[in-house]
Amino acid sequence: MIESMNLVILIASILVVVAVFTSLVSFRVGAPLLLVFLFVGLGAGEDGIGGIMFDNAPLAYFIGSIALALILFDSGFETQLRTLRIAAGPSLVLATIGVMITTGVIGGVTWLVLDVPWLVALLFGAIVSSTDAAAVFFLLRVGGINLRDRTRSTLEVESGSNDPMAVFLTISLVELIILGGGENIALELLQRFILQIGLGGIFGLAGGYALVWMINRVKLEPGLVPIITMALALSLFGATSILGGSGFLAVYVAGLYAGNSKMQMSVGVRRFQHVTTWLAQIAMFVTLGLLATPSEFGEVIVPGVILALVLVFIARPVAVWLCLMFFNFSRNDTAFISWVGLRGAVSILLAIVPMVEGVPEGQLLFNTAFIVVITSLLLQGWTIRKVANWLGIIVPPRHGPVDRIDLELPGNANQEIVVYRVHDASAVATGQRIPRWARPSLILRDGASLRPHSAGPIQAGDQVYIITPPRHVELLDQLFAGPAEGANDVELFGDFSFPADTRIADIARLYGFALADNDAELTVAEIMERELAGDLELGDRLPYGTVELIVRRTDDEHGVIEVGLAVEQQKTKPKRRIPIFQSRSELLAIWKDWQKRRRAEKNAALRDQTSSTAKIAKAATDEIDLPDSPDMSDTSDDMIDDVADDAVGETPKEGAEPTKPKGNGKSPSK
Repeated sequence: MIESMNLVILIASILVVVAVFTSLVSFRVGAPLLLVFLFVGLGAGEDGIGGIMFDNAPLAYFIGSIALALILFDSGFETQLRTLRIAAGPSLVLATIGVMITTGVIGGVTWLVLDVPWLVALLFGAIVSSTDAAAVFFLLRVGGINLRDRTRSTLEVESGSNDPMAVFLTISLVELIILGGGENIALELLQRFILQIGLGGIFGLAGGYALVWMINRVKLEPGLVPIITMALALSLFGATSILGGSGFLAVYVAGLYAGNSKMQMSVGVRRFQHVTTWLAQIAMFVTLGLLATPSEFGEVIVPGVILALVLVFIARPVAVWLCLMFFNFSRNDTAFISWVGLRGAVSILLAIVPMVEGVPEGQLLFNTAFIVVITSLLLQGWTIRKVANWLGIIVPPRHGPVDRIDLELPGNANQEIVVYRVHDASAVATGQRIPRWARPSLILRDGASLRPHSAGPIQAGDQVYIITPPRHVELLDQLFAGPAEGANDVELFGDFSFPADTRIADIARLYGFALADNDAELTVAEIMERELAGDLELGDRLPYGTVELIVRRTDDEHGVIEVGLAVEQQKTKPKRRIPIFQSRSELLAIWKDWQKRRRAEKNAALRDQTSSTAKIAKAATDEIDLPDSPDMSDTSDDMIDDVADDAVGETPKEGAEPTKPKGNGKSPSK
């Protein structure tokens, strides 16, 4: 027994080491790192070179559930309140309605492809309906893809919040299948949804509040704070699940509340959670890889690939478009969000539930879900940067990488110490002054500690200690970071910059170009928003007179904050505009244009009809005025005769019998 335990420890530790070192290969070749972890488990399994026999589905689900709970808690903890405000509406719609739409579409295709009962087909749709938080967070944050805040925030919040919906649908459908369904399945699902999501949200808020209160009130050893935080999160997950709520939603909401509250030792908790989350991801992917049996994939590889392609190119795009239509995302942003719908360990984890609960098609669903996940990670994970470049939605960062260490002041949640190593090309190293609210407290130079007033100007390589509120850290990053590629590129952003509320007339006087009619009182932002129809991206250019106006900075609603000016106009490649994913405003414009064309066609048809009627009437009048015309038809002659008969006192034609007046032949009475 002891030898077996030691063997398990040895094998598990070796697998973790192998998974970590294979990440070096992932970064070199650009492969999705989580896919590498999955292949490590497959290679160590019974059909791989490791030959490890592991078929304990309940244990795999147990390990995966704990790992997913930790990942979701960290996802919520890292989500800033500003990010949530930006993307709360679209991301929550995607996490609920979007998941249900995906479930329905994939369920219908599964019923056709796998030839399973329709309830089982819907179950498979629910299994693969959610995006994987670990995959999305890794590719966006570690992959270095710089997107606009609204697009990035929507993807991050959606990926962290849609797992509870998929878990709810999966478990509910499994129970319905085992119990044989009910008279009103839709009503039963609605009741379960209200119970699980409602309890999950309430317990999550209560648990987050209790966690913050405890950490701030109880004096603990600093090293124990991250541990008790993790333990309380797992306790909340277990208690909520036992009481009938969604434990996954509860830990996400608790992390969201705690991460945006004034909690002591939050820096240490965040650093500990980064390590724990990586370990959880490795453990979950490797375990799920061990559970799979690749020799059984041959029977489902074709339907699995078909379902994956339908998911990537039909179900996910349709769901994203219908959900984001009313939030006025640009077509390119909507297309990218639909592409970043990676499936990962959550789908494989949910595919274990039918196996554990004894659904007859459980093994079939598990193998098919595995194929779908691998196809999604290969197809979408490997091309995410290429698609972003093709759509033209990558924006240049405002600053380059920064060497920063966060240190928290004990007993004070409002201030923290940040330590910067000054980059030789940073703004501070090249002479820019540090704001008064960010004066250094200590400077380390060549191993010596210097006071700020005696250190002189800050030099490259200095370590600068600054006490600051956490909200100012992003501003300091811009001062101490190296230059970002393209961040201050004159060709990209222009020679000069102006605030968005600068009048175009003032700029015209400075640079001597003519103004268009009625533009004198307009600001540069109003002109750009008028000409670019509100769909603004960083780097968009608008020729005006002899200069070009360039979007340098925008807010979360695509509004212009800062405008650049290029003295010489450049030939730029037009922005790619895909023909699908129209927003609500575009659809309304199309509808109004169609209505306008329809009214114009009706008016034209009415004018044509009126003109034709007038021509017929004129022709008839001409025929009546010319009764002796040789070209008149017999019908016209008859019509004229009738008109002549109705006439009173008309002189008869020469040689014809005089016609008698109509009536009784008596003369009118006097």
